Amino acid sequence: MMAVGDNHSTNLLAAETASLEEQLQGWGEVMLMADKILPWERPWFPPTIIGVVSLVFLTIYGLDLSVLSGVSCFVMLLCLADYFVPILAPRIFGSNKWTTEQQQRFHEICSSLVKTRHRAMGWWKHLFTLKEEKPKMYFMTMIISLAVVAWVGQQVHNLLLTYLIVTFLLMPPGLNQHGVIFKYIGMAKREMNKLLKQKGKKNE
Repeated sequence: MMAVGDNHSTNLLAAETASLEEQLQGWGEVMLMADKILPWERPWFPPTIIGVVSLVFLTIYGLDLSVLSGVSCFVMLLCLADYFVPILAPRIFGSNKWTTEQQQRFHEICSSLVKTRHRAMGWWKHLFTLKEEKPKMYFMTMIISLAVVAWVGQQVHNLLLTYLIVTFLLMPPGLNQHGVIFKYIGMAKREMNKLLKQKGKKNE
């Protein structure tokens, strides 16, 4: 039964990956370029990412758009990108240069996106399971979390907070690729172990 379930999950993952590949085929060159930039293949990629994000947010700050205008402009840019990128990307990057290795990497990226979506859905289902099984814990967790978010939003300017969130979301791929995250996690674990050992000696 477990083998059947694993095969079903594998087949479902493969089918969803193939469907996503078909949907994002026009964005293939752009996704491969992003796959090089976000993990910081070159030393100048991190400052470039921060510089581009900063320029975008400075432009938004200078335009001083209302919320409705900002949302409308953002959706309009998404629509324009969705139309023009599949047309222009092959001409800019050269569709005749698309190799088997690039196709394989594109498949891996789409597979990772599908797995990320499954994990997000799993956390969402876990949240509702917590609501059904432990409603008090669910209620307290949600109230405290939302109260903290509301307090942070009240203390920090909306645009600055959005800028920090976007920058934070763009950093993990590079940090992970260069082992920075695991390095600091390891340091934190060692410090925790030291504190626990010291506490244990004091109790003795």
